[in-house]
Amino acid sequence: MGPSATVDAFHRGRFHLVQPASKGHRSGIDAMLLAGAVPTGFRGRAADFGAGAGAAGLAVATRCAEAHVTLVERSAEMSGCARASLDLPENQHLAPRIELLKADVALPGQERVRAGLSDRSFDFIIMNPPFNAVRDRATPDPLKREAHVMTEGLFEKWLRTAAAVARPGAEVAVIARPVSLPELLAALGSRFGGAEVLPIHPRQRAEAIRIIIRARQGSRAGLRLLDPLILHGSGRDFTERAEAVINGQVPLFR
Repeated sequence: MGPSATVDAFHRGRFHLVQPASKGHRSGIDAMLLAGAVPTGFRGRAADFGAGAGAAGLAVATRCAEAHVTLVERSAEMSGCARASLDLPENQHLAPRIELLKADVALPGQERVRAGLSDRSFDFIIMNPPFNAVRDRATPDPLKREAHVMTEGLFEKWLRTAAAVARPGAEVAVIARPVSLPELLAALGSRFGGAEVLPIHPRQRAEAIRIIIRARQGSRAGLRLLDPLILHGSGRDFTERAEAVINGQVPLFR
């Protein structure tokens, strides 16, 4: 492993990730929380849209022993990190159940199919799209900017693709900032129903810093706002539940 990358342990050493050392996006809590949206007993095909180095997808495969995961990432450098992660000896118990696909999630129609994202292929889609406005993350690092900064219509394009590749009854989970809730609900539209919104708060009585929305294709159930996940107690330590979710011991949704 060269000096431009690190190997980092997740889920208390149950899987490892190759990540850029000083540029691009480095995965952390967001990816682990998103992975927690997949039920522990899940045993179908899952897609990780905007997978980066593969943190969320590997976390799903680690916790769900019968899940098969496709990591979908368009960046050559980040998909290279994902490939290096799958080649690590520490991940050989997971590698047979994980596929890497270098593709742009936003591709339409036949372009998407030719890139390898076939219709009705997945039972669960998780996505961590760039959700910061340009003014929020003015970084000179183009790789990090690509991972962090939202382009116009991004949620609509990603959820259009999710609906196309979802099998009947498939679920989708998205992590974003709370301010994105109206746009996300509009993009879910008639594609996915029964949306459950779970706010993530840094501490009690602090404003939410993230939301995770989970919805099901074809559901006619109404919108539900769930009890929040509180990350920290009075100090810097994680709460018991946050620690368990982040380390893949329990799912995020009860």
